[in-house]
Amino acid sequence: MWAESDLYPGVSCLQSNTEPVNGTVYRMYHGTTERAAEQIKVFGFQPSQDGMLGRGVYLSRDLNKASRYPLDKPHERVVIRVKVDVGKVKKIDQQGHPLQKTWHDHGYDTAWCPPNCGMLSSNLEEDCVWDPKRITIIDVIPPSLQNTVLADPVEGKNYTMFYGTSKEDAEKIKAHGFCQSNGILGHGVYLSRDVEKAFTVPAHVPVHQRSVLRVKVNVGKVKKVDYQGHPLQKTWHDHEYDTAWCPPHCGMMVRSGLEQDCVWDPKRITVIDVIRPKSKLRSL
Repeated sequence: MWAESDLYPGVSCLQSNTEPVNGTVYRMYHGTTERAAEQIKVFGFQPSQDGMLGRGVYLSRDLNKASRYPLDKPHERVVIRVKVDVGKVKKIDQQGHPLQKTWHDHGYDTAWCPPNCGMLSSNLEEDCVWDPKRITIIDVIPPSLQNTVLADPVEGKNYTMFYGTSKEDAEKIKAHGFCQSNGILGHGVYLSRDVEKAFTVPAHVPVHQRSVLRVKVNVGKVKKVDYQGHPLQKTWHDHEYDTAWCPPHCGMMVRSGLEQDCVWDPKRITVIDVIRPKSKLRSL
C-alpha cells in the first residue's frame, strides 16, 4: 500500500466518486511491477486486449485501487502516476451494460466504472482509456511501508491522516485547533488515513468550497471497532483507549466502505498542510 504523503503537497487527489467530465484532464494511477514500469516509461502503455470493460488501458483515479496491483506480485509493486485527457466518457455502472465492452464503437474514448456499483470486488472506481496517446506519464510512486490504510494502526505510532472540512473551517482549525464531535464512534475528532474518504466530506458543502487538512496523529492506544453494536463502540475512551479505528469494508459502520479513525484528544493531532479538492488537474 502507498502512503498518502506520496500525493503532491498542496495538490488534491481527484475524487474518484465524481463523474469525469468530457474533455477534462485528470490525474490517474496504474499499478504494475517496477520492471514493467520501466518498459512503460520507454515504450508507452499497451492496451489490454480484454477486461471487464473490454480493450484499453486500465487506470484509476483512486491511488489505493492502483496500489493493489499486480495482485500476484505484492513485493514488486509500483504505481505510475499519469495525466489523462479522458475525451468522451461513458459511465458503465452495472454488469451486462449494453455498452460494457463496446463503448468505443459508439464514439467514446474512456469508460468509467464508478465506485460502489457492484462491478468490482474492491468497490473502487476504474477507468478504461482506449487510446494510450491520451495518457502522459508524470512519475512513478514507489511503495511505502508506512501509513498503510488497510493495516491495523500500531499503538503509539504517528500516522498521516486527513480531515475533510470547508475552507472557512480549515482556517479556524489551523488557528485554534480541532474540536471533538459526536458520531458513530462517540466523541472525538473524526479523521481517516484514506484521503479519498476525507474528500467526500462534509457532504453538505459544495466541492469547490471544501478543503482537506493533512495532519500527523499520534494514535496512542488503539481500539478496533469493526461492527455495529460493538461493546466499546462509543465507550472506548472510558476503557483507556486514545483512538478508535473502524477498518475499511466492515459492513454498515461507514457507508463509503472506507476506513475511519476517531481520536479522543485533539492535542494528539498536528496540522501539516491543506489539500484543495479540484475538478481538473493542475498544470504540472
